[in-house]
Amino acid sequence: MEKDYPVYEAVLNRRTIRRFKSVPISGDILRKLVNAARVAPSAANIQPLEYVVVTDFTLRQDVFEALRWAAYIKPPWRPEEYERPVAYIVVLVNSRIKTDEFPRDVGASIENMMLVALEEGIGSCWLRAVDRKIIRKSLNIPEHMEIDSVLALGYPRESPVMVEMTDSIRYWRESGVHYVPKRRLEDIIHFNGYTDSRMSA
Repeated sequence: MEKDYPVYEAVLNRRTIRRFKSVPISGDILRKLVNAARVAPSAANIQPLEYVVVTDFTLRQDVFEALRWAAYIKPPWRPEEYERPVAYIVVLVNSRIKTDEFPRDVGASIENMMLVALEEGIGSCWLRAVDRKIIRKSLNIPEHMEIDSVLALGYPRESPVMVEMTDSIRYWRESGVHYVPKRRLEDIIHFNGYTDSRMSA
């Protein structure tokens, strides 16, 4: 079921989701996400990115085993079998045409996909701690295509909570709830130059 999120509200409400319902995502929605990635800004309009959508059960198992989840949580944690992602989008970079600016392309395309997913009621988790050898072999990815990252997708089984950062950037899990500290706007915004007199427009 779609949710009506104005852009700013969507940005503020988007949280990383790591526990998902076992409900499939339609192929039309997955195509919509990749289409949103396709039209993201690209440095010099080189457009070096390609995407592998993974929905097959066996291949999903392979991808899941290649991922590292929530590094700050100790002991090591990962979703239970019944709350794993139901789809993945693997982001590839064509090394034959990429420029040094490709990480900006990746960030823009991933953000587009995450926001469109949120509009569709779908949660997402962007992962770069991945075993690329496993993914390359399982998905038959040619050597000239670099594996940048993986976007895990599914209808959310959790509702992470954003809190004001105090003494640590580390997220934590308490009583099954995932808490995410964020720096205050007043601590990061400067008008007309960098100064300690913040918010002084």
